[in-house]
Amino acid sequence: MQLAAIIVSLVLIVVGVALFARAVVQIVNFMRLGQSVPAGTRTDEPAQRTVTVVKEFLGHTRMNRWGVVGVAHWFVAVGFFTLLLTIVNAIGQLFQADWILPILGDWAPYNVFVEFIGTMTVLGILALIVIRQLTHPRKPGRKSRFAGSNFGQAYFVEAVILIVGVCIFMLHALEGAQHHVDGYEASFFISYPVVSWLEGMDVSTLQNLTYFFAGLKIATSFIWMITVALKTDMGVAWHRFLAFPNIWFKRNADGGTSLGALLPMTSGGKPIDFTDPGEDDVFGVSQVEHFSWKGLLDFSTCTECGRCQSQCPAWNTGKPLSPKLLIMSLRDHAHAKAPYLLAGGGKTMEGEEKASEEQLASVPAAALAEAERPLIGTAEENGVIDPDVLWSCTTCGACVEQCPVDIEHVDHIVDMRRYQVMIESAFPSEAGTMLKNLEKKGNPWGLAKKQRLEWTKEVDFEVPVVGKDIEDLSEVEYLYWVGCAGALEDRAKKTTKAFAELLHIAGVKFAIMGGDEKCTGDSARRLGNEPLFQELGMENVMALNTAFGEELDDDGKVTEESRKPRSAKKIVATCPHCLNTIGNEYPQLGGDYEVIHHTQLLQHLVDEGKLIPVTPVEGIITYHDPCYLGRHNKIYTPPREIIGKVPGLRNEEMHRHKERGFCCGAGGARMWMEERIGKRINNERVDEALSLNPDIISTACPFCLVMLTDSVNGKKNDGKAKESTQVVDVAQLLLESVKTPVPDDEPPAGSSETENEPEPQPVK
Repeated sequence: MQLAAIIVSLVLIVVGVALFARAVVQIVNFMRLGQSVPAGTRTDEPAQRTVTVVKEFLGHTRMNRWGVVGVAHWFVAVGFFTLLLTIVNAIGQLFQADWILPILGDWAPYNVFVEFIGTMTVLGILALIVIRQLTHPRKPGRKSRFAGSNFGQAYFVEAVILIVGVCIFMLHALEGAQHHVDGYEASFFISYPVVSWLEGMDVSTLQNLTYFFAGLKIATSFIWMITVALKTDMGVAWHRFLAFPNIWFKRNADGGTSLGALLPMTSGGKPIDFTDPGEDDVFGVSQVEHFSWKGLLDFSTCTECGRCQSQCPAWNTGKPLSPKLLIMSLRDHAHAKAPYLLAGGGKTMEGEEKASEEQLASVPAAALAEAERPLIGTAEENGVIDPDVLWSCTTCGACVEQCPVDIEHVDHIVDMRRYQVMIESAFPSEAGTMLKNLEKKGNPWGLAKKQRLEWTKEVDFEVPVVGKDIEDLSEVEYLYWVGCAGALEDRAKKTTKAFAELLHIAGVKFAIMGGDEKCTGDSARRLGNEPLFQELGMENVMALNTAFGEELDDDGKVTEESRKPRSAKKIVATCPHCLNTIGNEYPQLGGDYEVIHHTQLLQHLVDEGKLIPVTPVEGIITYHDPCYLGRHNKIYTPPREIIGKVPGLRNEEMHRHKERGFCCGAGGARMWMEERIGKRINNERVDEALSLNPDIISTACPFCLVMLTDSVNGKKNDGKAKESTQVVDVAQLLLESVKTPVPDDEPPAGSSETENEPEPQPVK
């Protein structure tokens, strides 16, 4: 027994270590195939990045959102890294059954730690096995977050952890039996019953049991190591190593999710200058090697847990997009193509082969075949990613928010969209109308710029306009950025007027732009038309800088003498998409402003007593979190605080809210595209809201307002929603409560007084 265990163990150790070292080199070389990133963007603040890794690992900040799963995984993860010395102990026990580690072996705190963590590792993996079985997709379907995952690989990894954990426990108990522990003590506070049972055996039996469990532990550990070394695309195993660099190199050093701003288009690690692009610049991603090395690291780190899939609005409404399956497809394609790329293979933008026939002679046929597959293409074209997958994304960020290893799904999807739009001109036809309107009229609806100020004629107070009523914004506290929807869409205009009236009541000095401003470019950028976004953005930045009283040089940039601090340039927006673009993305274009959402300002005014909700608004209300307000900008509390201050309202939260809120379906330029696959996302969200039987569905985004209203009106027509159900912005609710009661023959602001008016035309 002893000789066999020694021989098998040593052979497996040597082979396992050698293959694992080779695999690490292969993975590093594989990552280097990706494009470089702008200098410093992934390596700034190294100390903070290290703190972030430690915090995310030890605190399991993402996993612990999932209750018992997070706790069980914590013990499994901590056990894997902290019990490595038990392998050394097991090797020693192969040669001497009662051998223990020098110094540590007799130290009670170490033994207590091994006893506790080892036991909890076993219980933790058992819990995870049970959870996987309970959520296993027994039949084809979408309800399981594990649908599409590699179950064989997962079972193998779980079996390895369970066997190793049991071996650690038994070897520790055998130590106690061979060292004649005759009562409960700290070092054996869990295993003593087993120790007591083992002490009834003779020495030879104890030794043979030690050789067996030590050999089993070592063999299992190194068979696992050999397996993962031979299969470097086995994310369910490799994530325990790759998660650390993936978190360290995440976009935000402080640990924030990679949401909010999109990254500028780069080629070769440098931002593309669209006024004078280089001849070799790569626009977007059309081949897997066009992804950055961080993208390739992302793909390899995916653990196939399916948390992104379970939260994805597209997947939950029957669309072909699963963030998990998307990343898995890119990973499998990248690893299969890697031998071809490592041999120097690759295609130019014109489709010509870069490598010579001699270079490719040794490349396996499978890798050559993989290299011929288009990255984006239908099943008939043998594409890696189907176009319907790409265009189903709403960029809501639910996948990025939930991913425990910080994969940046949205960035990768938009990168692929950029190539499709800019080079292939292949995108849903309805979005083309929106792009043309942005190019010609500066707004998605194609309306004349003079109509941006029409809403000001519908309020009974003066709304100051920059350049007309005031010289610049130094005369007011805030610039109110109304946005395209707030100025031009009938339902959103109600929010605009309500918010402006609230500011007027509170005595807040504000002004609006004069109508020359254009769309911020949010939809254009998320559709993939980066040059159009840059054009719109730079025009707006120049207009804003001028409005704030800053002087511009001949290149349209602010002169240093006139530059004002960020705190002196305050903007408030009712649209979360405008908020996100101006606040998070315009700094990329030279515009740095302090931007807040209207609910934040309203909450502040209520807290200061400048707005006092007094009139009850009776009924049950449920609040829908806009994705670009919530997940992308972490603003969850202000709207709820305002609702809580309005007397008469009873707030009921939908099952999916805050970080797990469900999208309305309008983000990612989906506002301008039809849903032809599966259930409409807005209908899914409204069904969830109507399950609470609310009188009011509230939100804080014009896109959400349109999508939810469309769905509610449709369900009223079908008899699935009561006629009294309203969809209103938080500002409308607050205005209704702040204003004194009006006579019965005059409907209050924000109520359903438009029932007899013509139905507004759908945005699309």
